[in-house]
This record gives sequence, C-alpha cells and structure tokens, in this order.
Amino acid sequence: MTVFFSKKCEYALQAILLMAASEHESVFPDEEISKKLNIPKEFISKFLQSLTESGLIESKKGKSGGFRLAKHPSKIKLINIVEAIDGLDSFNTCVLGFPKCSAENPCPLHDKWGELRIKAYEMLSEKNLEHFKEITVQKINSI
Repeated sequence: MTVFFSKKCEYALQAILLMAASEHESVFPDEEISKKLNIPKEFISKFLQSLTESGLIESKKGKSGGFRLAKHPSKIKLINIVEAIDGLDSFNTCVLGFPKCSAENPCPLHDKWGELRIKAYEMLSEKNLEHFKEITVQKINSI
C-alpha cells in the first residue's frame, strides 16, 4: 500500500502502463485488464470511467470492445494519470492537513514535505509512457 496515491490511482497507473506497453491502438476488455494485472473487477469501472472522462483513454463498444489509449504513449506522462484520478492537491497542500500552512507559517514537516513533493511531481512529469514500455512488459509478465 502506498501513502501517496489512492488504490484507484495505483490501479489506473497500472492499466495505462499496460495499454502503453502493448501494440498501438490495442483494445483491452475490462476483464483482460483485471486478469492481467490481478485487479479486482469491482475497481475496474471506477477508474476506467475517470480515465475516459479525462481523455487519456477511450472506450470501444461492441463485441471486440474495450479500452485503449486515446493518445500515443509519447504524449502521456504519469502525472496526467495522477491528475485524472487523484487530482494534484497532494502536491499543493499540507501533508498534515493544517490549513494555511506556508513558508511563513509552516507545519512541523513543511520543509521536508516540500522537498519530497517537488521531487515526486518532477519524477511523474519528466518522462512519457513510451519510456516505461520495456520495464512495464517485464513487470506484467512477472505477475
């Protein structure tokens, strides 16, 4: 379990990475995503709907329907997925939840958390999904 992302966001990141690591325009039924990533079926529709609404994936209806990336993997970064599912509040708010936490009125963790959230944001923003293709395939094959 991570501290930074919701479970819904973790699953969405995994699903998008799966789609990005596959042949361009591949369509994935929700059952296949569930099976390949060992994600409980009850979570699938929750994050796929959010990803579709954000424009990161699109749904294809019909017998050979499912979900696919709406953009080329080189046009999507991990931060786009986090923003679509959890939003970016965790990069702008106090880690302890204190209102009006700022450099002038810091909480006990303000400085350290500020460093971590900047690094986390940069890490999620610097590379596109194309960069993660090989390691994603290795990880999925090990599940």
